[in-house]
Amino acid sequence: MNKARLAAAIRYQVVILGLLALFAVGIVMNVNTGTVNIPPLQVFKIILSGAEAGTLEHNIIWKIRLPRLLTAAILGGALSVSGFLLQTFFRNPIAGPFVLGISSGAKMVVGFVIIFVIGAYGTMPPYLMVLAAFAGSLLIMGFVLIFSRYTRSMPMLLVVGIMVGYICSAITNFFITFAKDNDIANLTSWSMGSFSGAAWGNLGIICIIVGVSLVFSILLSKPMDAYRLSEGYAKSMGINIKLFRAALIVISSVLSACVTAFAGPISFVGIAVPQIAKMLMKSGKPLVVIPACFLCGAVFCLFCDLIARTAFAPTELAIGTVTSLFGAPVVIAMMVSRRRQRG
Repeated sequence: MNKARLAAAIRYQVVILGLLALFAVGIVMNVNTGTVNIPPLQVFKIILSGAEAGTLEHNIIWKIRLPRLLTAAILGGALSVSGFLLQTFFRNPIAGPFVLGISSGAKMVVGFVIIFVIGAYGTMPPYLMVLAAFAGSLLIMGFVLIFSRYTRSMPMLLVVGIMVGYICSAITNFFITFAKDNDIANLTSWSMGSFSGAAWGNLGIICIIVGVSLVFSILLSKPMDAYRLSEGYAKSMGINIKLFRAALIVISSVLSACVTAFAGPISFVGIAVPQIAKMLMKSGKPLVVIPACFLCGAVFCLFCDLIARTAFAPTELAIGTVTSLFGAPVVIAMMVSRRRQRG
C-alpha cells in the first residue's frame, strides 16, 4: 500500500470514529436534555439495568426520548443517503430527495386524507396517515420512472420532477380551498416535519425499509463509481444504464418516502449532508461516502432535533425549520465555492 492510499485509509477511519463519537454524544445529550432534565448516571442506570421501572424518568426515557432519537438518527441517515444517490444520478451537487416532487406527492395525498377522509369520518388510525404519505411518494416515483425511460437528459428529468411537484402543490392548494381551519392547521404542522410522533412500533418498519435500501445502495457502489466518471465509461464496463438509473431512483425514492411518511418533509438534509460527508472524506467514492453519509446525517438530525426540542422549550420548533437554518448556508457556501473554482 503506497503512502497516498495509507493516508486515505487513515483519514476514513478517523472520520468514521469521529462521527461515531459525535453520534454517542448526541445520544447522551438527547436522552439527558429536555423539559425534565435527567442526570447522566441515572440515565445509564435506567437504560442498562432497567432501574426505576414505572417512574416518570423511566417512562420519559423509554417511551419518548429513546424512540425519538433513534428515529431521528435513522431517518436523518436515510435522507442523506437518498440525497447522495440523487446527486450521483443527476451529477448535480444541489440535487436532493425532493427535487423529483416526492414530498409534494406525499403532501398531496396526506392533504386529501386530512381534509376529506378525516373531515368526513372524524378520525382514522394513525398508520393510514403513514400509508397515505407512502402512496403519494411512490406515485410520483412511478411517474418519474416512466419519464426516465423516454429521456436520457438529466436536466430534462430534473425539470420534469420539479413540474410534477408544482402540479401536486396546485392540487393540494385546491384541496385546501374546501378545508376547515383546523384541517389546514394539521396539514401545515405535518408539512413542517417533526420526530415527535416517534414510537417503538414504527421503528421496526423504519429499520427494515432503511436497512434493505442501504444494502442495495452499497451493492450498487461499484456501478455508481463507474457512472460518476461518465455514462460511456459505465457502458464500457458492461453496466445496463437504464436498469441502473431506475435502481438509483427507486432506492432514493423509497428512502425519502420512508422519511416523509414517518416524519413529514424535512428540508436541506439530503442536499447539504452528502456534501459535508464528501468534504470530510475528501473522496466521492460511493463505497466510502455512503457509510459516512449515513452517520453524518444521523448526527446532523440528532443535534437539529435536540435544538428543535430545547431552544424554546416548552414550545417545540419544526425540524424543517432547524435543518433549513443550518443546511441552507452549507448549500450557499458550496455553490459560491464551485463558482470560484470555475472562475
